[in-house]
Parts: sequence; structure tokens; C-alpha cells
Amino acid sequence: MDCNQSRVPILFFQDVNGFMVGKESEQQGIIRAGAKLVNDIANSVVPKITVILGGSFGAGNYALCGKAFDPRFIFAWPTARYAVMGAEQAAGTLLDITISALRRGKHEPDAAELQQLREKVEDSYREQTDVRYAAARLWVDKILDPAETRSALLLALEIATRHDEGRPFKTGVLQV
Repeated sequence: MDCNQSRVPILFFQDVNGFMVGKESEQQGIIRAGAKLVNDIANSVVPKITVILGGSFGAGNYALCGKAFDPRFIFAWPTARYAVMGAEQAAGTLLDITISALRRGKHEPDAAELQQLREKVEDSYREQTDVRYAAARLWVDKILDPAETRSALLLALEIATRHDEGRPFKTGVLQV
């Protein structure tokens, strides 16, 4: 909020597995805190630049100015991973769905078939979480050598701050 009121661009550095889920996290206020962050980012009027350093998964990707929040630039290091969830979690979820579909078709998969399905899903998902996959689909503007990060950010900030549309910053109602 301070950056928007002072018209200072916001840099996001992502290495996030997503938001913590569960009773303890909910009691500590993750939903309320996450909603405030998402509200502020969604209503930001200053330039936003995102750098994906490691993992960028789930709601953490969105809350830290992922593609959905239209940052001016999204950069990624070659080690970055970019997806809704990690390969192991996705494999478990997709495997459960596949097993249910097979059982509806009156086929009970054996242990070897289950292992083969799990490996197939994990391999496919790992390929799709590779940042090169995202860059090929224009979800990432540039894959940066980590040593180039500073110069790329300086150029991006220079470009992004050339014009200020002067839109007022309004967040709507924030729960306290």
C-alpha cells in the first residue's frame, strides 16, 4: 500500500510453494492475510516486476504478482519451476482421478500399473513446470542468467517508470 501511495514500483522475488493450508494456518489468519495481499496487488497502480528464482506454485504465485496480476515484466532464473502445484502433489491428485476413472470402467489397476501411471504423470508434469515451457508460451518474458538480474531489473524499472497514468490507488474494503 505504501508503494502505491508513494508511486514506487514493486519488485517480487518468488520462491514459493503456495499458501499453507490446514486448521493451524487458518486459525493464524492465512485466509485474511492472503486476501489483503491479493486485494492490494490486484488494485496496485504502480509498475510491478516479478522474478521467479525457484519454485512458483499455487496461490503463492498469484499473490506474489504472477501472470494473472499483469506485472510489467516476468523474469525467471533457469532453475525456476512454474505451475499450479509441484510434480509430486500433482501426480498424487491426477493419479487418484485416473484410478477412479479406471474403477468406474470396471478395471482395477495392479501395483505395477499404478507405478507406471505415477511415473508418467510426474514426468509430464516436471516437463511442464520447467521455466522453458512457460517461456515458450510467453508466460515468462525472459529467462535470466542470475548474474544478469541486476542489469535486467534496472532496465525494466527504467522502462516501467517512464509513464505514470496517475490512476488513484483504491483497495476497497479491507477486513482488519
